[in-house]
This record gives sequence, structure tokens and C-alpha cells, in this order.
Amino acid sequence: MKAGGLHRSQVHELRRVVEPEKAEIGVLLSFEDPTRPMREEAPSAGFYESPWGKHARIQLLTVADVLGGKGIDYPRTAGTNVTLKAAPRSAEKVAEPPQLFDQPVEPLPKMNEKAPKTEKAARKKRGR
Repeated sequence: MKAGGLHRSQVHELRRVVEPEKAEIGVLLSFEDPTRPMREEAPSAGFYESPWGKHARIQLLTVADVLGGKGIDYPRTAGTNVTLKAAPRSAEKVAEPPQLFDQPVEPLPKMNEKAPKTEKAARKKRGR
């Protein structure tokens, strides 16, 4: 994101970051329209070719472009997976109730449920 005066050197600096990092695409987002020298410098970085088409390696966008609906030109790979085979879905296992000494254990009440009263607690409440 760049505010203030724009210069061709900023596109050159972006290229100097993108290329050593082996990034496929770099975007300079600014408030002002890019200058003519900037627009000439950006295409000299070439294009990234993906299975989904060609995309400019250095892209110049303004905030107005983005707010107007223009976005970064990058491979739209949603719904595709060309690198990994999808793992098979596993069957959902149903948990068996725990057992203690071969006797089923009553499940604990949920947080918003009241626990069942025992006979001992009921007698204590009645005062016996």
C-alpha cells in the first residue's frame, strides 16, 4: 500500500522484492493513479503462466479500482486441486458408552440439563 507521490522506482523496488523471493505475482496498491513510467515498468517484469492463463507479474491497482470491483489478476483455483489427491472420507464412528466392571455407566448430564436426583438426595431434602 502506497500513499503520496508515486514514482517508477517503487515499481522497480517491488520487482527487487518479488524476484528474489520467487513470488509469482506482486501488487502495488496506491491511492493515486500510477504514473506513465510506472505503467511502462510493470509489464517489463513479464507474465506468470499458470494452467489457468497468463497473469501480469507486477500489477498496479488503486484503492478506487479495488472498491470498484477490480481485483488482483491471479489464478482462480477454487474447487480445483491439481497437486494433491483428495483423501477418502472416513466413516463416522459412533462412540459406545463406557463400561466399568462390565456394567454400563450412566452418561453425565449435559451442561444445561439437571442431574437426576438420587434417592438419598431426595430423602435429605425432605429432612429424613
